[in-house]
Amino acid sequence: MDDRTDAAQFLVSRRGKLTPERAGISVSGVRRVPGLRRSEVATLAGVSPEYYAKLERGALGGVSASVLDAIARALQLDDAEREHLFHLAHAADGTAAAMRSRRRPSKQWQPRPALQWVLDSISAPAIIRNGRMDLLAVNALGRAMHSSLYDAYPGEHPNFARYTFLNEESRRFYPHWDAAADIAVSILRTEAGRDPHDKSLHDLVGELSTRSDDFRRLWSRQDVRLHGTGMKHFHHTVVGGLELAYESVDMVSEPGLSLTIYAAEPASPTAHALELLASWTAAPAVRTS
Repeated sequence: MDDRTDAAQFLVSRRGKLTPERAGISVSGVRRVPGLRRSEVATLAGVSPEYYAKLERGALGGVSASVLDAIARALQLDDAEREHLFHLAHAADGTAAAMRSRRRPSKQWQPRPALQWVLDSISAPAIIRNGRMDLLAVNALGRAMHSSLYDAYPGEHPNFARYTFLNEESRRFYPHWDAAADIAVSILRTEAGRDPHDKSLHDLVGELSTRSDDFRRLWSRQDVRLHGTGMKHFHHTVVGGLELAYESVDMVSEPGLSLTIYAAEPASPTAHALELLASWTAAPAVRTS
């Protein structure tokens, strides 16, 4: 990953996705590209075409917040994309490095006893992960729900992205695999903007890019997202299909980590399946000798 290249590719990709019709630009004649021209983005943002061309070559260092805001409005960036643009600018002028030490948890991070108590007190599946998508802590139901990840990577923290792209079992665990893959890559791309000098993240992206054509294709799209809430579908080997709502929150006490809690619609088949999974989790191990 290279800061200047990432910035250039991100701006080019967003310009390519915005049609003249959406931007309110009248079109006459045949256009060679589906998105906007550089000059059109420059006009919408109120900057010169030459200046915008410089930005699109990745030269975001020292660009003011007002100009970044103008570019974000011109390209109709959503909240995640706008935040990513500012992160890329911070990386270009060096301010991301000053923030890094406050954000990145230790590689040997383990939950404090009190934090594990809190997780264990939650009756729904609950997990803690970092921006690289390492699964760092769970309660009993969260571990049971993600048993296929733990089975795939015994004795270590599983990684959602590595599991999704390098383990065929993921295509069963995620019935909507394409959506899960999109989410995984978008989260990693977002984290790369927040912490562009994270060596572990660089290594992970390099590994996945080398070993997975699907990852390499999705990574090139430059998509980012704020992963806060939504619905997910899973297929568990013991209880079958699960349709779960989730809410994710950043942990103030552990910068760089997020807590996600899953819940089923009351009285739904998934709620019943979670009850079965909880019973299966609580059942004593069968003695084999």
